[in-house]
Amino acid sequence: MIRVLVVEDSPVVRDLLVYILGSDPDITVAATAGDGYQAIELAQKEHPDVITMDIHMPRLDGIEAVRRIMATNPIPTVIISASMDPGEVGDSFRALEAGAIAVCEKPLGITHPLYQAQARKIVQMVKMVSEIRVVRRWKPSGSAASRPTKDVLEYLPGAPKLELVAIGASTGGPPVLREILSGLKSTFPAPLLIVQHISPGFLPGLVGWLTAATGVPVEIACDGKIAQPGHAYVAPDGVHMEVQRSCGIHLTQSLPVNGMCPSISVLFRSAAEAFDGSAVGVLLTGMGRDGAEELLLMKNKGALTIAQDKESSVIHGMPGEAIKLGAARHVLPPDKIVEFLNSRTGRKP
Repeated sequence: MIRVLVVEDSPVVRDLLVYILGSDPDITVAATAGDGYQAIELAQKEHPDVITMDIHMPRLDGIEAVRRIMATNPIPTVIISASMDPGEVGDSFRALEAGAIAVCEKPLGITHPLYQAQARKIVQMVKMVSEIRVVRRWKPSGSAASRPTKDVLEYLPGAPKLELVAIGASTGGPPVLREILSGLKSTFPAPLLIVQHISPGFLPGLVGWLTAATGVPVEIACDGKIAQPGHAYVAPDGVHMEVQRSCGIHLTQSLPVNGMCPSISVLFRSAAEAFDGSAVGVLLTGMGRDGAEELLLMKNKGALTIAQDKESSVIHGMPGEAIKLGAARHVLPPDKIVEFLNSRTGRKP
């Protein structure tokens, strides 16, 4: 039985969440809280397996509550956010930065057409994060463990010109994307194309948060756009993103691949076919196997390929599958991924 602490200041929404979670035979609501202080107290008292956390609450908001819980008594936490509210969506990503695992859309009520899908998503997410026993943290850049290593820089002399970086991420991905984009040189020579699995409606908030937090121009990809060096382009909701030899972005509406749309596999396959050894493929934290086989395709075409290491991944599903296939030339934490990418500018970082 998965024991959940529900934190929500609205009694109506709180009761709805209790109903949704309690309807699943594998979940029980251990307690509820109406503000951040109550959440911290009950987290220590009840020792729940999972916390669902609201953002805007009286006395102490959800961001600070997550930060304090993660510092003293780490518990996997899912942010329940109103995805149509730009301000709250931005705050949701700041909560991920503070240590929360994932974001789900706040249910709109049992009479709403999207209610069943929203309820299923919340239940699935709670079950998934309940399996995460420890919220792992990577070492900050600048630590002794993050100094450049021979393994990262040894290929430099004969490396082809870098023309594209293709990145795939899922659960736990947004803070890692922030870490990577923040560390890139201002003169980074290639565009970055990103597929981040995320609930519909949250993408504009993610893009705005990444742009503000990193200084890198980040935008939602548009069909026909020519990707520019040093800019990042995130695949839109519900369409696949491919890249052409000209760095032109091609968006297609077709069936999900590996159950996902957009799919990392589609992006990686197009990058392998268009760029061969002048691309870098990066597969980050996330559940499932989307992108693993196509990362191997990129490697076989001569591309330099990276999988995030287990210690720094919230969920090591996708990168773990790639490692099993032998698809990753390098297995690195986020700060070393930054070193790797910066080293491709032709100068040591």
